Amino acid sequence: MGGCAVKGGCPTDYIAVSIAALSMILLLTRSALPFLVHKIPQTRGSGFWLLFLQVFASFNLLLSLVMSVNFLKFERRHWWQSCYIWAGWFEGPFGFGLLMSCRFIQAFKLYHLFVKRRLPPMRTYILLPLILLPWIGSVAFLHIRKPLNPRCHFRNQWIIPIAGLHTSYIASMVGITRALRHIDFRFHEFKDLLQGIVVSTIAVGVWVAAYIMNEVHENIAWLQVTSRFLLLVMASILVLAFYTLSISQPLLSQMSLRKKDQLEFKTMGQALGIPDSGVLVQRASTLDIDPNEPLDKLLQNKRFRQSFMAFADSCLAGESVHFCEEVSELDKIPVNDSVRRVYMARHIIEKYIVIMQYAGATMEVNISHRTRQEILDTLDLAQPGLFNNAVNELMHLMKMNLVNDYWSSMFFMKFKEESSKQHDSSELMERLMVWDYSPRLSSVHGAADDPFHQEQPLKVSNCKSDIYHAEPQ
Repeated sequence: MGGCAVKGGCPTDYIAVSIAALSMILLLTRSALPFLVHKIPQTRGSGFWLLFLQVFASFNLLLSLVMSVNFLKFERRHWWQSCYIWAGWFEGPFGFGLLMSCRFIQAFKLYHLFVKRRLPPMRTYILLPLILLPWIGSVAFLHIRKPLNPRCHFRNQWIIPIAGLHTSYIASMVGITRALRHIDFRFHEFKDLLQGIVVSTIAVGVWVAAYIMNEVHENIAWLQVTSRFLLLVMASILVLAFYTLSISQPLLSQMSLRKKDQLEFKTMGQALGIPDSGVLVQRASTLDIDPNEPLDKLLQNKRFRQSFMAFADSCLAGESVHFCEEVSELDKIPVNDSVRRVYMARHIIEKYIVIMQYAGATMEVNISHRTRQEILDTLDLAQPGLFNNAVNELMHLMKMNLVNDYWSSMFFMKFKEESSKQHDSSELMERLMVWDYSPRLSSVHGAADDPFHQEQPLKVSNCKSDIYHAEPQ
């Protein structure tokens, strides 16, 4: 026990390393399955990169513990085996610090969206380095003071500051989660945050206790073996639980495969329970479509909107029609339902408005810089008319570039043909309904007193048969 307690290689060390390897395999599996099983499209937004960085930070944290706490027997002969690289940089800024910072940014975004009801004031790629500054400064200071011994253990006066830096990130998560407690989230974000805090507090509490025992009681063999076993096992539980307990979002379940997240929604409107758009005219005929009418009025017809959207998509210009449709869904949400309005507004902004550093939004629309900034700088995401100027600009562009071509396209011809068939079918069904429920027959209450009792069923049946045989012709 004494030899392996100092040099590593105890049976419990190999068990701990196996648990850490298993947790990383599970973590990688859970992060890849949503893309492989549910065919979720890959995105380049900050949400995706935060998830990627969590996996990267988890791997660094577990590997740094294995390399710096003597789990395996090896001699530190090369510069890359230095304690300051593994116990400093990889365990701190690139490990635990990065993992907690990603989670903090997710909570920070929720706070600004649903409490402040505006977009976060800083982009993720700016905010993340700022949150990591305490870790970066601390590790740089360690390189100057050189407090680590050859076994990568700190001197006693350094233990409390290092442990305090770890717990301070948990305390900040508790504070920002407390500010979100009154928000009625629709996709379990607060519950996920709370579960993440409970799990991380327990895991970090045990982890810090084991860390202190491992640093202070360096000469007690059994305590060294036990404490480093707990260090690696609790870190493995922490990284796996942090990724599994997701901050949920509809449509893109990139963080978990829980059964409650497997509901598939084609649109954000369906995920939020917004009634189907375009129900104003469900049985429109070609007579209802007047090319001289304003485009915004024509788009209220669901069948016309679907036909026009298909034409625009074929011209690689469908994002404008999709944008207008989702804005109309936003307008259906009551003004006093600020939470759902913020959800929908955030979805529209991320999908159509936000300009990424290396790639545009998923379906970036062509609007002026002034209109785009008005939307991004709004002080209230739930306010009515947030996207009115953008809709007006896009309507003008569609009138100039798409509408005239649509009237002469095969899409409009097909729309006219389908609408005509539906209109003829509707007229026949209406005549049939009038025939079945004529006032003269509806006043007859008894079959025995009905003089048409024997004839009526036969007559209706033959009529329906004629109708159904006549339609294919």
